[in-house]
Amino acid sequence: MPGFKEALKEQRWDDHRYYHHSIINQSLHFISATTFLIAYVVVWIDPAVASLLGWLVAMTARQSGHFFFEPKTYDHVNQATHEHKEEIKVGYNLFRKVIFMGIWAACPIPLLIDPTLFGIFEPHVGFLGFLRHVALIWLALAVGGLLFRVLQLFVQRDVQTGIVWAAKIVTDPFNDFVLYRKAPVQLLKGARIDTELQDAARH
Repeated sequence: MPGFKEALKEQRWDDHRYYHHSIINQSLHFISATTFLIAYVVVWIDPAVASLLGWLVAMTARQSGHFFFEPKTYDHVNQATHEHKEEIKVGYNLFRKVIFMGIWAACPIPLLIDPTLFGIFEPHVGFLGFLRHVALIWLALAVGGLLFRVLQLFVQRDVQTGIVWAAKIVTDPFNDFVLYRKAPVQLLKGARIDTELQDAARH
């Protein structure tokens, strides 16, 4: 696939420069990346536990960074409004994330109605059994959400964009671990906005 590496690099740079100005957000992404890397190992041992790590720790840290700490005002560095960045976002922008996280929050409801989830599970025993079944539903949601957006990108843009975005999402924990590893120390020193990012974007 010609230009795959270049396209992946461009998607990563756009995501970084548009959506990661806040040092708090970067620090939360470092926590998220570390947790996801652990989950990548655990998923081969216990998929339910890996899903709980991914959703309750990694995704909570990651998305709270975007929703609560990332500036939504005019981006003078990139000369772009928040609305423009949301419009051109390749993956899940904040609007899509609200919908996706709403589905995530609603996932336990079908199990409360039917503990077998229409014959897929054996009825759970106790709260831990219920939680494990919810975790497996969340794991399926993660895979489904990835595939759904890839197919959307196939139609809305092109096949390469969808495949590149999928590769970016799967490898983000490795990239974010390296990219944001210094953020927690910077945060402790009182930094709040990534001035190095601003300088790089200007050039």
